[in-house]
Amino acid sequence: MSRYLTAPLTLRACAAILVALAVAGCDSANVIGPGNQLEVNAVVDNFQFQVSNLDNVSQDVSYSWENTGTQATVDVSQAITGGTALLTITDAAGTVVHQEDIANNNDTDTAVGVAGNWTIDVELGGATGTINFRVQRKT
Repeated sequence: MSRYLTAPLTLRACAAILVALAVAGCDSANVIGPGNQLEVNAVVDNFQFQVSNLDNVSQDVSYSWENTGTQATVDVSQAITGGTALLTITDAAGTVVHQEDIANNNDTDTAVGVAGNWTIDVELGGATGTINFRVQRKT
């Protein structure tokens, strides 16, 4: 008789373990959605990024942007009230020409790099608030 009771209990135990592992493996972080009104405009020599109403958002986004020059200006306007937001700009050769915490609100120039397709990465870690920045070819 115990053989019949053991099998259902074993199945239940296995099911409970699988459910516990599935829940533990889920990431409860928020990502950018329609309510954040993400706007990205990547045209030659002018890149703009804006996202609002962030609430504990953790996500990495990456964009390709064509810069016909060898340097760019970075203008940041933000209202981050929590978390982190890292901006990294890489030139056409793969060299990092700019990296900063967006919360620093720095308006600056990138280092001199190689013209062509640059990469703009935004790494959000539990970010709350609004982010707006522009990257333009330096003339």
